[in-house]
Amino acid sequence: MIALDTNILVYAHREDSPWHEAAYKVIEQLSESRAPWAIPWPCVHEFLAIVTHPRIYNPSTPLADAIDQVASWIESPSLTLIRESEGYWPHLKSTLEQGRISGPKVHDARIAAICLLHGVRELWTADRDFSRFPMLTTHNPLVMS
Repeated sequence: MIALDTNILVYAHREDSPWHEAAYKVIEQLSESRAPWAIPWPCVHEFLAIVTHPRIYNPSTPLADAIDQVASWIESPSLTLIRESEGYWPHLKSTLEQGRISGPKVHDARIAAICLLHGVRELWTADRDFSRFPMLTTHNPLVMS
């Protein structure tokens, strides 16, 4: 299963993003496919916080529009929203220790641990910080390899 990080969601939603078209196509392909894909709940929360923040975007996305965006993603029958559940702590502990994580990077470790807990094969992200978690394969679908 492939999971999407917050930045892919933001870029797909924000038409003013230089990565909008590529990110939009990524989500469109995943949501129209029968193959399972995932979004970690913390990424949904972070998406809502970012796109509605007036200091990040001017104008920011109205909350109702951001909520509608999440609702449209949730309509994809192949999407699974993943979260912390039984067995999460060992994954978090391992990602923190192996990545030597502290401070704000704990959020990234949380996302990595949730992905590992749910058997995510690959996290699609434009954030290079996830390279600190070698146990989780990452891929930036917005750049050609």
